[in-house]
Amino acid sequence: MKVSVDVSAKYKEPFAVIHTDRVTQEIQQMIDILGAGDSPVTALYNEEDMVILKPKDIYMVRVENTETILYGEKRKYRSRKRLYELASQLGKGFMQISKSTLVNLSYLDSIEPGFSGTMLLKLKNGSKDYVSRTYLPAFKKYLGL
Repeated sequence: MKVSVDVSAKYKEPFAVIHTDRVTQEIQQMIDILGAGDSPVTALYNEEDMVILKPKDIYMVRVENTETILYGEKRKYRSRKRLYELASQLGKGFMQISKSTLVNLSYLDSIEPGFSGTMLLKLKNGSKDYVSRTYLPAFKKYLGL
């Protein structure tokens, strides 16, 4: 692998560009190491193509049948990462609402009372999920209730 570093006063903030024909495990490790703050998240869309998503592109993350699914505006993506890894990588704009779900708080559309003291969240892309009773106090605090 070739590495090039350009040090110059014209750069106000460091950035990295990776030129590659495909995302390999080694490339993914570099993305994970270099990414910070609004770091990209790699998601597997199908068996052949890798798609790089930013946190603002993700509406919800849910574990379904042992697979981690990321919901975008119109598409679903599969990730190899675990929910807790994505929660720490995605940052403050996301909140865990159940044992298996994270939501992007920027995309909340409406909230309805659910069964047994839960709340049903509807996102702007049409996705829905319940806030479980375990996570309800933190969610109510976020809403100021």
